[in-house]
Amino acid sequence: MNRPLLSVLRGERRDPPPVWLMRQAGRYLPEYRALRADKGGFLELVNDSEAAAEVTLQPIRRFGFDGAILFSDILVIPHALGQKLEFLPGEGPKLSPRLLDATLESFQAAPERLEPVYGTVRRVAAALAPEATFLGFAGSPWTVATYMVAGEGSREQAEARRYAYRDPAAFGAIIVAIEGATLDYLSKQIEAGVHAVQLFDSWAGSLSPAQFEQWVIAPTARLTAALKARHPDTPVIGFPKGSGGKLPAYARETGVDAIGLDETVDPAWAHASLPAELPVQGNLDPLALIAGGAEFDAAASRILDAFRERPHIFNLGHGILPDTPIAHVEQLLERVRRG
Repeated sequence: MNRPLLSVLRGERRDPPPVWLMRQAGRYLPEYRALRADKGGFLELVNDSEAAAEVTLQPIRRFGFDGAILFSDILVIPHALGQKLEFLPGEGPKLSPRLLDATLESFQAAPERLEPVYGTVRRVAAALAPEATFLGFAGSPWTVATYMVAGEGSREQAEARRYAYRDPAAFGAIIVAIEGATLDYLSKQIEAGVHAVQLFDSWAGSLSPAQFEQWVIAPTARLTAALKARHPDTPVIGFPKGSGGKLPAYARETGVDAIGLDETVDPAWAHASLPAELPVQGNLDPLALIAGGAEFDAAASRILDAFRERPHIFNLGHGILPDTPIAHVEQLLERVRRG
């Protein structure tokens, strides 16, 4: 089967590179907004397999991206481990009780809460165009732990970092629990039909080098190795956002098959610093996509030129923003596909 994106993840160069966008199924699309309004909320949409499959497929129908990313959320893992998950209007996700106030042992695991996600995967796999790569995902252990400890997201992740310094054994137990749940979760996504998976470590950039080794690299390496033992032919993309100069160590030590780069990474530096022939993904600034025009074109050209000699998947450096004009996404696809 000719799936360009999957071929790149396995080390093949493609010209032009395949393209997909993080959060491509989301609020910038009018068809998504209409469906979410009909379902009444984000979590309701995630837990409706038919609707979530429709959301996953919407950007493929509209734009013809080379990859479809499963529509779900990284916080379904804490929910399956027993925390209550809510998405409150204007506030974002909330988990309770937070692990600052409770223990893992007090939670009642509920793995059945993940069943709707597997239903979504099966529906998308049955409907997806044969040339498109289906990407599953999960949050990386560190990032998921930050939400579980604090009960919500935060820019500095101070609560989780303090917890890890104060009681590394207890924090390590949280990480291990997340690893185990995530391994089973990604395995079942693969069994249900995804072709590759991405690990989102959205808060990796807040850690010191030593903590990065302990709470990002080591858990990711264990999880990747365990996943590959079960599914040796399934590529794993690692996306440690904000890691900067720690990216080469992440690439060498985690065993991931490809690295996602955020928008702060210089593409020329990344090409020179990362292992030769390692597939990379990224890394257009989502705000450059909103701006469009000459600045967008110049930024896209820098990325394409820097990675012309290695396997490359064109993507954003983070998720597409809700106020992104549809016409600019069309411009991006035209620009990338003309090379």
